[in-house]
Amino acid sequence: MPKITITPVILMGGKAYSALREALKPHFMPLLPPFLKKGDKIAITCPAKKLPKDIEPALQILESWGLEVIRGNTLTGAHHQFAGTDAERGAEMQQFLDDPEIKAVIAGRGGYGCMRIIDGIDFSKFCAQPKWVVGFSDITVFLSHILAKYDIASLHAQMPYTFDDSTPEALESLRKALFGEPLHYAYHAERPGRSGQAAGVLAGGNLTLLAMMTGSASEMDFDGKILFIEDVGEHEYSIDRMLRMLDRAGKLKNLQGLLVGAFNEIEPESIPFGQEADELIAEIVSKYDFPVCYGFPCGHISDNRALFVGKEVYLNVHEQQITLTLI
Repeated sequence: MPKITITPVILMGGKAYSALREALKPHFMPLLPPFLKKGDKIAITCPAKKLPKDIEPALQILESWGLEVIRGNTLTGAHHQFAGTDAERGAEMQQFLDDPEIKAVIAGRGGYGCMRIIDGIDFSKFCAQPKWVVGFSDITVFLSHILAKYDIASLHAQMPYTFDDSTPEALESLRKALFGEPLHYAYHAERPGRSGQAAGVLAGGNLTLLAMMTGSASEMDFDGKILFIEDVGEHEYSIDRMLRMLDRAGKLKNLQGLLVGAFNEIEPESIPFGQEADELIAEIVSKYDFPVCYGFPCGHISDNRALFVGKEVYLNVHEQQITLTLI
């Protein structure tokens, strides 16, 4: 049976839509919003933490790509550690998601705060006219939510706050992703992975957020997916606990493949855990046979390459030689 793409405009009742989606699940492909073209308007907003620095140089980079950048009030907003109150941040995100002239919404930064506003967002206009939602870290909440509930793809990539420290390659991958240009990644990993080939829809993001959304309306379905994970500032035992929780919940057993990104800024403990992040991940997934690669260039690092959440990819792992092609 050929693959079927269904536009997730909710014209039928929620139960009917859910039943249709479940029936077609083996052939159900997420919808890709229209890729950008020069002259398009994009909006920058901060749905989580406030900005501690001026990101105007980063916005000028976006403008140099031929885009018209709309600056949200949250770029200068502040309420305790957030870029405004929950109501202010939620209202601005709602405004940009609803505006048909805005073709992409890029988070200025992550931090913490998206989970506080996600349930107050009405995605009905967004579903009728999907657009790219872009970010990483705490923005995983939005990336996961719109894939889980509406089968719409999004983009895990650098944000203006991280442009200063970004490699040119990571920024170029964001530009290519936004404009729909081909993306192909190849690298040599320090740690050998589990060799194999896989094709499937890419899903994932920040491990902490993926774990925290388990059991909620924003929980991604990992079955048949190629999963990527990354995190920052977590202890090894915390990484171990989150992954074992996901495994016990059956979230890992039906993966097509696993990309392990950066797990950095891990604080040392007085009593060493005994395994580094890659080692404990390898142990947890050792009972499965899907291909696994380590050191994939994504996460809280300068070389954070753009990855589509909800787009087909082809993964080839041959020990330390890894290629990922976006289909």
